[in-house]
Amino acid sequence: MKGPLFYAKILLFGEYGIIKDSKGLAIPYNSYKGAFKLADVLEGDKLKSNQNLVKYFKYLKDLDTDLVSFDLVQLEQDLADGMYFESSIPQGYGVGSSGAIVAAIYDQYAKDKITVLENLTKDKLLQLKTVFGLMESFFHGTSSGLDPLNSYLSLPILIQSKNDVESVGIPYQQNGKGAVFLLDSNMIGETEPMVNIFMKKMKNDGFRKMLSEEFVIHTDACIDNFLHGDAKALFGNVKKLSKVVLDHFKPMIPKQFHALWKKGIDSNDYYLKLCGSGGGGYILGFAADFEKAKTSLAGHRLELVYRF
Repeated sequence: MKGPLFYAKILLFGEYGIIKDSKGLAIPYNSYKGAFKLADVLEGDKLKSNQNLVKYFKYLKDLDTDLVSFDLVQLEQDLADGMYFESSIPQGYGVGSSGAIVAAIYDQYAKDKITVLENLTKDKLLQLKTVFGLMESFFHGTSSGLDPLNSYLSLPILIQSKNDVESVGIPYQQNGKGAVFLLDSNMIGETEPMVNIFMKKMKNDGFRKMLSEEFVIHTDACIDNFLHGDAKALFGNVKKLSKVVLDHFKPMIPKQFHALWKKGIDSNDYYLKLCGSGGGGYILGFAADFEKAKTSLAGHRLELVYRF
């Protein structure tokens, strides 16, 4: 048994904002992927994966919803036969490791599933996103459902609001100087504690005002710039966004990266932003001149995501 591949995702823009109805843009990231496999002997990481899937099976069994049902008999049998999820997607790095598992489970075991071959209307996309949100809540406490949606469809997804999602085309990559890249923090981040910090901050009037008047406005502008291929305007808005995140989301940025974050804003060599919920994992970077950014960030591991 070898299941289809499910890829990592990168939320280019919209982290935290999508919880509060701002726009979001997620793209598949094909450098990392996962698939179901069967092992004759379960040991090491294969055993750990299988045990985690058994816990997830129990969660799905108790899931009280009319939106989706699963072939739980087959799932239980496959787990007993040694099924595990083989994945190169790093966990706790903000690139959708749990989203790929959710997408794979839905693809393999959901009854009357919405398939990627259908005409994916906004209603169908929204239904999928809602189902995936319920399914992924096992891993994070709460979930927007965006990561599994992206992994399942392997298409760029634009969130206009909580009730409005669509698949979009993004401009073809150019061989220019500019780039989007990942910076490895060498730390694992956990989503739930970061979301809890955010929810606590949301009780503050000043923070809520900043979110709607600065963070969401810059995020929406970045998405519009990116989708229209306007790199010059994009870097201007990413700089503003990077500064707002440094000023107001410090707990989500590992302490040892605060100075590096500010260095990028001051030098204009690169701009950093959160990749997912933060707290570790990858940090997302934007640079008008990637070679200059690499020199400026010497000693750190960078991965190229997109070229302008």
